[in-house]
Amino acid sequence: MTPRVCGPAAHPRILGPVSTPAAWKPAYLIHGDDHGRVTERRAGLRHRAETEGDGGVETFEGDAASTVAVANALCAMTFATGRRFLIVDGVERWKDADVEGHLAAVLKDLPPETTVAFFGRDEGRAKVPAALVKAVKAAGGVTKAESAVKGKELPAWLQAEAQRLGIELDLAAAHRLVGEVGERQQRLLRELEKLVLCYGTGVRLAEEHVVALAAPSSESQVWGLVDALAARDERRAVSEFLTLREQGESLPRLVPLIARRLRDVLGLADRLQAGEPVAQVKATFKGSPWTADRRIREARSADPERLREALEALADLELDTRGASALHED
Repeated sequence: MTPRVCGPAAHPRILGPVSTPAAWKPAYLIHGDDHGRVTERRAGLRHRAETEGDGGVETFEGDAASTVAVANALCAMTFATGRRFLIVDGVERWKDADVEGHLAAVLKDLPPETTVAFFGRDEGRAKVPAALVKAVKAAGGVTKAESAVKGKELPAWLQAEAQRLGIELDLAAAHRLVGEVGERQQRLLRELEKLVLCYGTGVRLAEEHVVALAAPSSESQVWGLVDALAARDERRAVSEFLTLREQGESLPRLVPLIARRLRDVLGLADRLQAGEPVAQVKATFKGSPWTADRRIREARSADPERLREALEALADLELDTRGASALHED
């Protein structure tokens, strides 16, 4: 499958079919522990408000975002024409008593042509108060919880999001995408959109398509070189190294990257050789379960002594590339 030409002309977002904008609700509450999605929803609502409305957009943030300040603003007279929008950030800091004492009654009787949108980023004990959820619903508004997907659930979530965007992503490709990009949902969505822009809709994408296009940075690609070194595959190691060099990567930048990755594999190999259970090693691994399984397989098949020798050689090579070895002495 040949990808389309992707470049600056390609739109960075997949917008879907154009439709008539939905009517504004009097109130919105967007909150949850997926902070990136909450921020994105806030930006989208503000953009729509600025585009469609002519009554002005007022924002309340930090100390200015109190229940008293918002209630007073909603009750204040305004000479603006058209729909008025109020955007309130940081409502996870509010208490039930403050909402019930200052804001709930005002929300029940909002002025016409007024929309207020509340945004909260739940974290630990800081959570949007239940009284605000109740008050927004009582006002005829909409509440939406944006919850972060657990790491082990990300591949299935990616497959569902891919289907929503008009492509099919097989399970191996979904695991690989998480392994390449990480577990941040917003970044994963951007990579999915990039795949749609390059391959089009109505296609089935496999692991090789993800490898070809998703997050093509030298830091992720250098794992291919480390895989070959750990497996003692000299031919593949030379090929991977030459590919990185052809992309313009310099030795002073590549050597520390390779060394760091090799130390990761060596650390896993030492722990496994010392008899630490695989489940315990995997539990402390930072990254997706798919990536953890792959690194553990590499560590199991690696020779720790050979890895130490490789690290020593890389240390000498780093000195050479920085002009600090006997090769550069007069």
